[in-house]
Amino acid sequence: MPTKYIFVTGGVLSGLGKGITVASIGRILQARGLRVAPIKCDAYVNIDAGTMNPVEHGEVFVTDDGIETDQDLGHYERFLNINLDRSNYTTTGQVYQSVIQRERNLEYDGACVEVVPHVPEEIIRRIKEAGRRRRADVVIAEIGGTVGEYQNVLFMEAARLMTSHHPRDVIHVHVGYLPIPPSIGEMKSKPVQYSIRSLNSVGIQPDFVVCRSREPIDERRKKKISLFGNIEFGNVIANPDVESIYELPLILEKQKVAEKIMKRLGLKQVRPKMNEWQKLVSVIKSDKKPVEIGIVGKYFTTGDFHLEDSYVCVIEAIKHAAWANNLDPVIRWFDSENVMKHGVAQLEGLQGIIVPQGWGKRGTEGKLATIQYAREQRIPYLGLCYGMQHAVIEFSRHVAGLADANSEEVDPRTSAPVIHIMENQKKLIAKKQYGGTIRLGSYPCQIKPGTLLAEIYGKRRVEERHRHRYEFNNAYKKRLEKNGLVISGTSPDGTLVEAVELPDHPFFLGTQYHPEYKSRPLAPHPIFVKFIECAHKISR
Repeated sequence: MPTKYIFVTGGVLSGLGKGITVASIGRILQARGLRVAPIKCDAYVNIDAGTMNPVEHGEVFVTDDGIETDQDLGHYERFLNINLDRSNYTTTGQVYQSVIQRERNLEYDGACVEVVPHVPEEIIRRIKEAGRRRRADVVIAEIGGTVGEYQNVLFMEAARLMTSHHPRDVIHVHVGYLPIPPSIGEMKSKPVQYSIRSLNSVGIQPDFVVCRSREPIDERRKKKISLFGNIEFGNVIANPDVESIYELPLILEKQKVAEKIMKRLGLKQVRPKMNEWQKLVSVIKSDKKPVEIGIVGKYFTTGDFHLEDSYVCVIEAIKHAAWANNLDPVIRWFDSENVMKHGVAQLEGLQGIIVPQGWGKRGTEGKLATIQYAREQRIPYLGLCYGMQHAVIEFSRHVAGLADANSEEVDPRTSAPVIHIMENQKKLIAKKQYGGTIRLGSYPCQIKPGTLLAEIYGKRRVEERHRHRYEFNNAYKKRLEKNGLVISGTSPDGTLVEAVELPDHPFFLGTQYHPEYKSRPLAPHPIFVKFIECAHKISR
């Protein structure tokens, strides 16, 4: 059977949830025994997402093989419960880099290399390669941005060419938004109609339209989109706002989306196996006791708006663990700069505190004050990467007597650099080689017996994903251990500290790695599960 391809495009506005749509379609096809390979096509000229501002672009997601990607790959992994790699993510920058390198290698046999057809052909090669690597029955390609943008026109051309060459093996799903202006009080379909027309203008006719809206789309609006968008009535799909994104596969199931897709692609119909997912959604929607968790970070604010996209994986990992403990996660947001200015009194009442990843100097003293509060008030604390490094700094200052303790990233002149730059990074920084050069991807961690970390994992060695340039300074290891800091995880050769913890505390753990990257709704990460379990025991 030839590999089938589904292209997912978006219109009207960005941030509609194309990634969730891709993940949900993948899930309902996977439930029918099909091997699915998602791929995100980003129109940025960046080679990867690693150098992008997390407030503007959202959280960077890291795969096992160390590619820094768009956060949608995290959604793909969580819904499909699979580990993806660099073949599942491509950018305009990667595509042009490959085309130019091939030209330099005379791989075009002396031909004039042109934007069309050579760039779309390279995009097609990458989409097909994603399918080959996973031996996929279906490849689902998400084209980033919205239709009508200049940036993604070459990805649209690649989709058009594939449709022309393989008309029976390619379908198009378009995600559009139907607003309900408060002054009118009626759902409007015209934005989606124009979006479909824009897609038509680049030579693509969608087979399905997924209608994002506050309320479920009604029959009248469906008829309009069907008529003016040239879409089968039954292929106009409702995707209203829901309590949890994990409800969407079941919403699509009710509308028989998988059956319709498989019929259109000539695939044999199979009864789905969705029992586990149905149980998950039942737990999510059931009445549960709340557990209140605070996240103290600095990538929340953009202008007058506050966003959560910078910490998507952390948020989802908290949810997965809370549901595993039959609890309702209540997440509170705290800007570390605000904590620095106004103190830690605002943190009172929290049952658990997380300080997540971060870079640079801004807001660090607020994070340190937060960690000191969690340590002294015996509030369960989880430090992730930067949060682990700052836990070491706080302990060094207030327990081990190193008043000037700091990270070289924050204060290069500190007399007590308990966190310092990794040795192999110095030359890279001197040459301004920033993109893709930090410690990335999956590395082994050796766990010390008798520790909280050993209890959590139940094994001596694990593999976890990293994204950092600075590390624990082993010159201070003996002094900190003498004062009570437990180094519970290291690299197998003992040279890199991977985890620290405090004994005689309800839960105080910091990891240099990012456990949140590997948490899934059907397989929550054990560190978060234990953290939530301990947080629940703290009275509110």
